[in-house]
Amino acid sequence: MKANGFVFLAAFTFAQIAFAQQDSAKNLEGVEIHTLAVQGNVYMLVGEGGNITIQIGNEGVLLVDTQYAVLSAKILAAINKLSDRSIRYIVNTHFHTDHTDGNENLRQAGVNILGGIDPTAPQGAELIAQRNVLKRMSARTSGKAGVPDDALPTSIFDDATKFYFNGEAIQIMHIPDAHTDGDAIVFFRRSDVISTGDLFTTTDYPVIDLANGGSIQGFIAGVNRILDLVVTVFGQEGGTMIIPGHGRICQAADLINYREMITIIRDRIQDMINTGLTLEQVKAAKPTFDYDPLYGSNPSWTPEMFVEAVYKSLRREK
Repeated sequence: MKANGFVFLAAFTFAQIAFAQQDSAKNLEGVEIHTLAVQGNVYMLVGEGGNITIQIGNEGVLLVDTQYAVLSAKILAAINKLSDRSIRYIVNTHFHTDHTDGNENLRQAGVNILGGIDPTAPQGAELIAQRNVLKRMSARTSGKAGVPDDALPTSIFDDATKFYFNGEAIQIMHIPDAHTDGDAIVFFRRSDVISTGDLFTTTDYPVIDLANGGSIQGFIAGVNRILDLVVTVFGQEGGTMIIPGHGRICQAADLINYREMITIIRDRIQDMINTGLTLEQVKAAKPTFDYDPLYGSNPSWTPEMFVEAVYKSLRREK
């Protein structure tokens, strides 16, 4: 059945498994959830993992991403301080655990927008994602099933989908082959806010997940797609606000600087490839050196790891 551009999916038969990670539970016990007003009726929740975007109104609550399952109770408490309405929609910007681990808990805490009207509608909040997110999340690994049924998308789209909720138009757009092959951005048109997922962060270099369809060229194209939607009040400031996958609330100037950084490093590495340098030689040349103070402090995604991903992405595209 289709509605508003979504494809409603039948329940999956994968075995139920424990989704919350033990290590995460141990390490995140002291994490607090902070709420920041962004613009219009859109807010950002900051805890651990990807930022959560919240849109609230008389019709209910919409979430973009869900962080870690162990934080779900704290996230729900933060949501309840903003709204006494039910969670109706959850959108996943991609499949990585730091953005989706809380899917099951937060979805079960919500109510489908068609609840009480259509008895065939999935229980809990509607969970929306690009088709490849479902593919990645439901894949079997080492003989084990993917994530629990209630953590999987119930509505999928290919290129884009849009609907009206809480008095504003919401556009969800697929950005192909960028961070992963299932990235999506969410544009809240009246509030004039864009939630980017990990296509844009202020905390580290772009994470290019080569194994799951990511590429440097797709990443740059994705950032340019976001910039095409941005309208500023003057110069590079004001107007459209941007919620990154990780880091602080931003505006156009921040995203432009990010794009320039990615493009310059891409071009440096491409020039080195053209002259025949090996991966180790490119790493030794340190093509990111002048940007490392800003983006190179994440031990989980070092400058060397970023350089390797860009190098392999460009070699693969030849």
